[in-house]
Amino acid sequence: MKKTTGVCLLACVVSFVASAAGATQKPVEPIAPATGTNEAKAELGKKLFFDPRLSKSGFISCNSCHNLSRGGTDNLKTSIGHNWQQGPINSPTVLNSSMSFVQFWDGRAKDLKDQAGGPIANPGEMAFTHDLAEEVLQSIPGYVTEFKSVFGKEKINIDQVTDAIAEFEKTLVTPNSRFDQWLEGDKEALTADEQAGYKLFENSGCISCHYGMGMGGGSFYKMGMVEEYKADSPSEGRKDVTGKEEHHFMFKVPTLRNVELTYPYFHDGAAQTLTEAVDTMARHQLGKKFSRAENGQLVAFLKTLTGDQPRSRSPPCRLQATRPRNPNRLSKAVQGL
Repeated sequence: MKKTTGVCLLACVVSFVASAAGATQKPVEPIAPATGTNEAKAELGKKLFFDPRLSKSGFISCNSCHNLSRGGTDNLKTSIGHNWQQGPINSPTVLNSSMSFVQFWDGRAKDLKDQAGGPIANPGEMAFTHDLAEEVLQSIPGYVTEFKSVFGKEKINIDQVTDAIAEFEKTLVTPNSRFDQWLEGDKEALTADEQAGYKLFENSGCISCHYGMGMGGGSFYKMGMVEEYKADSPSEGRKDVTGKEEHHFMFKVPTLRNVELTYPYFHDGAAQTLTEAVDTMARHQLGKKFSRAENGQLVAFLKTLTGDQPRSRSPPCRLQATRPRNPNRLSKAVQGL
């Protein structure tokens, strides 16, 4: 895309977002605490989220790549999976993921439940199968009792597993950031530099992609709208799902919530710091070069987006089999893992 075309398109998008914001008062909204979740189902989902027995090795859990003590990520350029395999893409944060309109960078999962089953069966991640995961859980009396209490059925299936994990992930929201406090009327919550950073964020066009409660997660955008972006990652973004050339390097816009914690940045994990990320996005997406002072103000603002973190303490391992992976209860396929 030529620079002039990219700038023109960006101007149209900014104009649209500005007009939409006029109708709803604010293009960005404070995060609200999670409500309406099924507490028992979410508690079951929490156990499953932390349970490495859903992996072939017995060492990898959902929390391995979406560590709740690290902003819902692993802080690696790309994640490490089964047999120390290096993943092809940066692991996005699970925090506030319920606010995204689709899941994964390329949007291949329509919701959290759809997403939850992917890593379990991915040979490069947890490397299990859904059938074997069901068998393992069915062999654990504590899980059998809890699944029956939540779903009313004796037999555990993968649909219940992903439903419970998704319910837990819906609780992983991070309200009460200093920026949210400022939006809600506390004008002392941000410093002058942080407020100047937000004005730059609005006036430069960043808000055309990073809008709404999640400040991202609501659209696909081309990485390299103004200046071509060259990545180490083999991912081609949305094109990997649709096969369409026009979707090349179209990625889901990531949330900026808790962005201070979720380094390194971008789908290829190429930017190690917020300063570097701001500079890269300005050049490739906006056709701008911020001064050192402007970059500092933007970074200062972005650090105000860190909200209250969910309690990341893993649940006690009470749900144990009578004997670990009891050979009398599991299939030969499971015994051979």
